[in-house]
Amino acid sequence: MSPQDDLFGGTTSGGDEGAIRREASDFFEAPAGAPLAARMRPRSLEDVVGQEHLLGEGKPLRRLVEGSGDASVILYGPPGTGKTTIASLISTATQRRFVGLSALSSGVKEVRAVIDQARRDLINGHRTVLFIDEVHRFSKTQQDALLAAVENRTVLLVAATTENPSFSVVAPLLSRSLLLHLEPLDDPALTTVITRAITDERGLGGRVGIDNDAVEQLVMLAGGDARRALTYVEAAAEAVKDGENITTDTLRENINRAVVRYDRDGDQHYDVTSAFIKSIRGSDVDAALHYLARMIEAGEDPRFIARRLIIHASEDIGMADPTALQTAVAAAQAVALIGMPEARLTLAQATIHLATAPKSNAVIEAISAAQQDVREGKIGPVPPHLRDGHYEGAKKLGHAVGYVYPHDDPTGVVPQQYAPEIVQDARYYHPRPRGAEKRIEAYLDRLRGIVRGDG
Repeated sequence: MSPQDDLFGGTTSGGDEGAIRREASDFFEAPAGAPLAARMRPRSLEDVVGQEHLLGEGKPLRRLVEGSGDASVILYGPPGTGKTTIASLISTATQRRFVGLSALSSGVKEVRAVIDQARRDLINGHRTVLFIDEVHRFSKTQQDALLAAVENRTVLLVAATTENPSFSVVAPLLSRSLLLHLEPLDDPALTTVITRAITDERGLGGRVGIDNDAVEQLVMLAGGDARRALTYVEAAAEAVKDGENITTDTLRENINRAVVRYDRDGDQHYDVTSAFIKSIRGSDVDAALHYLARMIEAGEDPRFIARRLIIHASEDIGMADPTALQTAVAAAQAVALIGMPEARLTLAQATIHLATAPKSNAVIEAISAAQQDVREGKIGPVPPHLRDGHYEGAKKLGHAVGYVYPHDDPTGVVPQQYAPEIVQDARYYHPRPRGAEKRIEAYLDRLRGIVRGDG
């Protein structure tokens, strides 16, 4: 059985500790024909770039990598930030039996088999490092199967995930592990990764060079993802002859576009959507269009975007610009009628309208305050004169008797009780002095005074 089959297929076979360590190293030590990103995986802590907040002196992750830590860890971060690299360094440094499982192909049976073997090895004085890639894809039952082994330190768990563990990892497993958040690599770190791949013998070995502006372009395209940066380097290097330089023209001709990091079911979906709405709320039309573009380029469902715009039109604009809701609803209808890619124009128009419109949260505050009163039991009976009178015997009950029809008055507004007695004096709606609400604000107190008989 090859090391790679072993890593993603179940438990490793028994044997002396050195042989086990070699199997783990063989998996992480990529052969010459492997992709550039695999060949350039750091072999030691000194080779790692980025993540200084986790790998600094005295940090828990550094202690693990140096072989002196015992706490299980969950490595959480976007792709290409070093999760697998760190797992490989831990497996080498700890001098323990190393077993890897992929959540894509392993189940409870495999997990229990690893734990059973780890328990037997522990009796003989051998500890086990269990690496689980994509742990967020494990079901609750599969994650629960790890709890006792992690708590009793039968295994040292190193789990990697690109999804927010708060939503994708069960709470008991989180409480038994250190949660370490890896950040996207910054520009200097990516620059180091790219230039090292050009010159290192494991990489391109100086076969080609690279212009400084091409490095800058690659850094921008990579978006904090070292693996993506190296994939682009490899694609560009295949297009130039030995001794030539990778240029921005090379990149333009061989890399179509930056792949937008965006998982429609994960963090990026919620983070970008949140930034989109907050940019509209903050009246930054350019930022709003940026996040809209990211969602469109990543293949987000345009109907979802349209629904968010409709919600925002009432939540953050409301009566300050009543036409904002009309625009948002029209955009949703247009998306349904014409679809993408043309619907991007409609979504952009609606985004621009909402971002540049005057803002007011008076609508959401008004309905929230009214609902709060109802929840607190302020739900007095409907005044008799407002009750339904369209049935025989209603007048005998006093229903609809004494109701004054406002249109019979020249002003269209008459003194009359509308609210139940318990909330007769409530004032839920407070217009803001912005946009169309400024006009409402000017006459609302007078309107209330007439209706309530004190104006």
